[in-house]
Amino acid sequence: MKIAPSILSADFANLKNDVEMTTQAGAEYLHIDIMDGHFVPNLSFGEPILRAIRPYSKQVFDCHLMVDNPEEYIAILADAGADVLGVHYEATPHIHRVLQQIKEAGCEAEVVINPGTPVTVLEDLLEMVDAVLIMTVNPGFGGQKFLPSMLSKIQALNQIKNDRKLSFDIEVDGGINSETIKQCQQAGATIAVAGSFVFNSTDPIEKIQLLHKVTGD
Repeated sequence: MKIAPSILSADFANLKNDVEMTTQAGAEYLHIDIMDGHFVPNLSFGEPILRAIRPYSKQVFDCHLMVDNPEEYIAILADAGADVLGVHYEATPHIHRVLQQIKEAGCEAEVVINPGTPVTVLEDLLEMVDAVLIMTVNPGFGGQKFLPSMLSKIQALNQIKNDRKLSFDIEVDGGINSETIKQCQQAGATIAVAGSFVFNSTDPIEKIQLLHKVTGD
């Protein structure tokens, strides 16, 4: 299972060091939350931060857009070094077009759904996405408790994936620790975002390595 440490929980005053630390720990992805204070009630990183940390990591930059009008950010973030751009189904009435724009910008396209959104809304999009991110907490803030009811949603999406012989990744974000990551993996998840579990510990490297260990990597 691929691990994507979320720098929303990192030390903002030492962001370069924390990014390099996640690479040292063997994390394949780096999860970067882009928030606008409208789609979610919080502000976080933007294009300048993404551009600033890009030289210090060869990881996959997994950018999660929690913004209104995501189409306005695609070209800017792709140019700044994003590899994966995740947009919320709920954030735009033109989700198909936005996913097309991501592909045209040279990035992998990911669609994101909130806890209250059923996987059935994605059925006409799954052929075109590289990943689906299932939020396992309500978006906007780190440190929240994992919602167990999301496990059945992961299972349902994985069943659709298998039935249709598709190959997109299933990513989970929110409340991920050494216990919930195993539950998500068993349900079908292939990428896990971990923020506070990693960065709020005294040994973040050990926590990332523990997540790899418990998922068999």
